[in-house]
Amino acid sequence: MKKLKQSKSGSDLYNGSEAFLNERLGFETLLADLSTTFINLSANEIDNGISESLRRIVEFLSVDRATMIQFAPKGEKHSITHSWAVDGFKPSPEINLKRHYPWTFQQILVGNTINLSKIENLPAEAIVDKQTWTRMGAKSSITIPLHVGGRVVGLLNLGDLHRHRNWPDAFMPRFHLLGEVLANAVARKSADKSLAKAIKEIQLLKEQLESDYTYLREEIKLNHNFDEIIGQSDSIKETLSNVEQIAPTNITVIILGETGTGKELVARAIHNLSTRKNRPLIKVNCAALSSNLVESELFGHEKGAYTGAHKRRVGRFEIAHGATLFLDEIGELPLETQPKLLRVLQDGEFERLGSARTIRTDARIIAATNRDLTELIRKGLFRKDLFFRLNSFPIFLSPLRKRKEDIPLLFRWFIEKYSKKLGKKIRRLTPTTQNKIQAYSWPGNIRELEQVVERGLILTDGGDLHLDLPSINVVPTEGRKTLADLDRDYIIQILDSVHWKIEGIGGAAVILGLHPSTLRFRMKKLDIEKPIPHSHI
Repeated sequence: MKKLKQSKSGSDLYNGSEAFLNERLGFETLLADLSTTFINLSANEIDNGISESLRRIVEFLSVDRATMIQFAPKGEKHSITHSWAVDGFKPSPEINLKRHYPWTFQQILVGNTINLSKIENLPAEAIVDKQTWTRMGAKSSITIPLHVGGRVVGLLNLGDLHRHRNWPDAFMPRFHLLGEVLANAVARKSADKSLAKAIKEIQLLKEQLESDYTYLREEIKLNHNFDEIIGQSDSIKETLSNVEQIAPTNITVIILGETGTGKELVARAIHNLSTRKNRPLIKVNCAALSSNLVESELFGHEKGAYTGAHKRRVGRFEIAHGATLFLDEIGELPLETQPKLLRVLQDGEFERLGSARTIRTDARIIAATNRDLTELIRKGLFRKDLFFRLNSFPIFLSPLRKRKEDIPLLFRWFIEKYSKKLGKKIRRLTPTTQNKIQAYSWPGNIRELEQVVERGLILTDGGDLHLDLPSINVVPTEGRKTLADLDRDYIIQILDSVHWKIEGIGGAAVILGLHPSTLRFRMKKLDIEKPIPHSHI
């Protein structure tokens, strides 16, 4: 392709001749080539395409340098994004357009093209611009605004640094077309960048929705013990009053009480009365996870973070952003995971396993336990600073034996619930049955009561309901063994019987029906260690 030539005088392009028409045709061919080039480029290739286009423009028009400047959305900030110069000249240095070219800047913002055959031709009000052009060694230049959607998004400057140059008016429309080609390339890059950002945000939202969906799908499979809090005892009234007071806040809550007293139900009531009720209550049972899985469950992991981590997993704290996270059986949380939980409570920050990127979460924490945390602290199994963070607002749930006035109400509730489910009609509770349920201590609390009612209805043909209550009436009291103590004694008994063999045929894990890693986890939690054989002298 031919280059635009100067007239013999060295100052004007020849005009009106056949050669001039050929040059105009060559210019238009160049514009068509550039436009076609950008159509076929991907978003990642546009920057290189612009640089290559400036090179072709410089060579075709026989100018010394071409510079492209882009404006920020409001037009106040700007930056040189592309510059190309012939051998012997450097690309344009970074400049403050508003400070060093104030007149030029204002002219471009209103869409004016500035055609200077001589820098000396600048008007008097452009004294600062003239000084800068002179300092930069410019002889002549043409500056074209770049428009996108009726807004000026930048400029293209073509400059001669060693000679004066006249650009005929007939070439101005072609320069404007050149500006449009480059402006459209910039617009497409910006649109693709915005689209990529939007796609990324949509992907993150999709992952969030998928996480919520997966969690809710798992939750739907759960059979909750009851649908609402039943009772009229003073302790239940006090619990409901505490729930109403604390629910609208974001304060961390810990719910304390024996197994089966309805701790999860109270957690759900707090969540449903809070400002986060439109998001799901995210639940984690700390006792159901081994120590090597609980951290991944809570905080997530990256692909390849450990053996078996085949894909990235979003943790429950990330899912619970803007929602409520219920940490059930918090007393079973491994000691090595507790500092990371403390950090989330203090700073709202954590990292996924296998990642150094800090993630912030706005999750409201509700914890629950049937363990005596102060005793765990004394044994070195629970951090004191974590306890104080969790203990911001404790709610105590009384065992069923201490609110006997609620037992008949709960019985009627569960009878109605399971009668409909099983298609049976119960007329009444016999006096003997009523005496039994009032005299029984209900060590398993509401959960045990529900199971007793369901079992009784299954075994009843109709009419009167007869219940089969355990003959041993266990009442947990001070000095008696807890369920954890009984669990510990039984595991030790089995281990002794197999000479402390944990896994394999005839091992304790097989007898107990547990995975070996789960058994080891329980042994650690219950302070079970293999006794050291006595030496014989």
